[in-house]
Amino acid sequence: MPSIAILVFPGVQALDVSGPMDVFAEANRYLEPTQQYELTVLGTVPGAVACSNGMMLQPHACYEALQEVPDLLIAPGGPALPRQPREERLSGWLRDMGGRCPRVASVCNGAFLLAHAGLLDGRRATTHWNDVQNLTARFPSITVQPDRIFVRDGHIYTSAGVTAGIDLALHLVFEDCGADVSLNVAKRLVVFTQRSGGQSQFSPYLAPHVGGESVMQTVQLYVLGHLDEDLSVERLARVAAMSERNFARVFARETRSTPGEFVERARVDAARVLLETGREPLKTIAHRCGFGSPAHMRTAFVKHLGVTARQYRQHFGAFLDGAGTSARDTRLRAA
Repeated sequence: MPSIAILVFPGVQALDVSGPMDVFAEANRYLEPTQQYELTVLGTVPGAVACSNGMMLQPHACYEALQEVPDLLIAPGGPALPRQPREERLSGWLRDMGGRCPRVASVCNGAFLLAHAGLLDGRRATTHWNDVQNLTARFPSITVQPDRIFVRDGHIYTSAGVTAGIDLALHLVFEDCGADVSLNVAKRLVVFTQRSGGQSQFSPYLAPHVGGESVMQTVQLYVLGHLDEDLSVERLARVAAMSERNFARVFARETRSTPGEFVERARVDAARVLLETGREPLKTIAHRCGFGSPAHMRTAFVKHLGVTARQYRQHFGAFLDGAGTSARDTRLRAA
């Protein structure tokens, strides 16, 4: 049962904490009991902690009371954190614990906590765009990469501002559990916004989504399950039991995109998963995802992501070994 510990301190950004925690909690829905994440919130002060938005958090324990080294230690950020001085006691604990944890991560300007502890010395890292200059000036030994949603350097992961913690958490779930679980979590959390930045910094879904009991949701689910088939407006209108004209009008109103745009984005999403997790030829992926040809897939990737499908695969190559297996599978073999 992998353990995750996340620090909270007075003035912590609530979403830096709740966003990643919800990702791991949702992942537990798809995992066997012995594989589920065990989440622990550690306070830096006794008692409840007030977030920057006024919400109160009740930690499970004080950070110094942690008995066992967690599999993942997360340091979130807060609006005032970059201006705060180094806390010797906390920094010492982080330095010691960070040297023993298999993985250490920061969300937003939580990178400052890791930097104060010396965990980012000589490493590449990122943080909230508004704090990049401050981090660079105060810690010149860190190679700050401001245009990244998250950065991995060894066992240390840093993410950009606030909601980027969700992107990072989804990637960590991908490393641990594979694409199916991470994509199911993304769907549960309705994470469909395109994220720019290269390598694995794209959120798992681009396609806009409608919820509830709308007939358009039925159509969207049909699209996701039949990507290699005919998904013309005529076909989708029949699925919705509507006229083509009325279907196109209602679909655009509810999704803020045309049926054709949704289909293309959904196909890009599916192709991205195959490019990230396997070594099938581009021609095979294009056929499986309904593009018809690698040329059409290339055009769609450039349109939506700014890179070709081949370049996208190259960006993700660092997360697969020579046999095309995930980091999780590699770790399991090593164990």
